[in-house]
Amino acid sequence: MWRVGKVVALHDETSTARTITLEVPDWPGHVAGQHVDVRLTAPDGYSAVRSYSIASAPNHESRVGITVERLSNGEVSPYLTQEVAVGDQLELRGPIGGWFVWRTEQTEPVQLIAGGSGIVPLMSMIRSRVSAGTTAPFRLLYSVREPGAILYRDELQALSDRDHSVSLTYAFTRAAPKDWSRPPGRIDAALIAKTTWPSNLGPTSYVCGPTPFVESAASLLSASGNSPDKIRTERFGPTGDRK
Repeated sequence: MWRVGKVVALHDETSTARTITLEVPDWPGHVAGQHVDVRLTAPDGYSAVRSYSIASAPNHESRVGITVERLSNGEVSPYLTQEVAVGDQLELRGPIGGWFVWRTEQTEPVQLIAGGSGIVPLMSMIRSRVSAGTTAPFRLLYSVREPGAILYRDELQALSDRDHSVSLTYAFTRAAPKDWSRPPGRIDAALIAKTTWPSNLGPTSYVCGPTPFVESAASLLSASGNSPDKIRTERFGPTGDRK
């Protein structure tokens, strides 16, 4: 079922990523980790559909936030990140998904591992935890190219500073800040051992990002003793879906 949402707010997260907040009057509600399909239709009738993870926490205001990363050769993302305006209407379908979700009644430790814009559904989980006031301990390991590519940077830092139950670790792959303790590089076994929950605590892990990243991170978690059925993954490909 397609619904019509009205753009009520826009926020540039980075030079290439924008969060779009939509007000959807008949929105049925969502669970952190779900996604929506967005459909754009041209005057000649041609339409394109892309999937985007929901960035916002469930709320009573029928509002849905998505964060879109602009792709230079994309059909949809350039419009959403550069042209869409407050007051415009977008068609969306959802919420979609029931496996890669975090529910507020979960109390076990949660390990989040994001690669690039794979942070989006994990941010929904973090925001959901905050809005629900639960005490489930969260850890986030966020792999990103360089500091300027971090999504939700100020919000994540503020949460980490004030809430010791949400810990934050960055892994920069191309360029790290000056005097950073770890040189640029991919997530490896040593970083997993140092920054993620010990497997004997029974954490549920959520890993989201490009397919090679997700496969590598999930393998490292499994090798460190985490049960495969406690590792939930979400992948996206070169089309920009699920971002």
